[in-house]
Amino acid sequence: MNRAFLFLFLMASIAPAQIYDLLLKNGHVIDPANQRNGRMDVAIIRNQIAKVGPNLPASRARHVIDVSEYYITPGLIDIHAHFDAQGADLNLNPDHNALRNGVTTAVDAGSSGADNFENFRRLVIDEARTRVLAFVNIVAAGMYGGQVENDPKQMNVEKAVAIVNKHRDVIVGIKTAHYQPADWTAVDNAVKAAELSKTVCMVDFHPKPGRGYSDLILKHMRPGDIHTHFYGRLTPQLDASKKIQPYMLEARKRGILFDVGHGSGSFWFRIAVPAIQQGFLPDTISTDIHKSSIMLPRATLTNVMSKFLNIGMTLEQVIERSTLK
Repeated sequence: MNRAFLFLFLMASIAPAQIYDLLLKNGHVIDPANQRNGRMDVAIIRNQIAKVGPNLPASRARHVIDVSEYYITPGLIDIHAHFDAQGADLNLNPDHNALRNGVTTAVDAGSSGADNFENFRRLVIDEARTRVLAFVNIVAAGMYGGQVENDPKQMNVEKAVAIVNKHRDVIVGIKTAHYQPADWTAVDNAVKAAELSKTVCMVDFHPKPGRGYSDLILKHMRPGDIHTHFYGRLTPQLDASKKIQPYMLEARKRGILFDVGHGSGSFWFRIAVPAIQQGFLPDTISTDIHKSSIMLPRATLTNVMSKFLNIGMTLEQVIERSTLK
């Protein structure tokens, strides 16, 4: 045997065993990103996962917890939430309402725009224990009522792109929502800003005469863009016989993504159940959590996930759409 190799082998064999701060024993791990699904142990050192696998030695852990009656998943990701602290009536504290429900990464969906994003970052994103990312609103003043949200002068593409470029570490895309005039100004400006900033666009859309839903997902949105609230009553994804409309299937083939965005009134079982029974599953499961949806519908991510389990999606499908996609 080569002497150098022998020396390295002996050094490795006498190295001290790694000590875990916490060992979760015998849980059912479902981790779609790493293709894990089965009984495993999870070892943690400080605030990081050190090792995942079967039969990790309890003797190497300072604390051991038997989780054999539990599922273990990666931290949940909620891509549609509202956390702006600057005065909008609906916004919540992320640590109180995301992290405590298993959400380790939450994305604010356009509460702030180019004019007030930096205050949002200073007051919320940089102070939260939860990892908070954001879609920036195409409306420069943010999601602060119809007076600004319906004003095309607020939809400055250049300002939106500039704020994305300055804060790329936390901004993931552009959001448009609540625009009422029957034209495409808000959507087209948001999509243009997303294209120029090389990000994605999330669209909250109300069909109007002359501004139809099929045109949105087939002509105005790009592959990779996201329609949120798509199980809501305003989305004509089913025909009169409760069958999936052909344009829904065509849009999915184009690469349009469909997000739940539960909210306080944007999820209807009468739409979700037949759609899912026909195989039209959401691409992502999210809450649209805010001061109204946290109350009566209790739209925490785990509760929203449970609804999809009860509709008939598998646990693996639900976790994939809440942690990976």
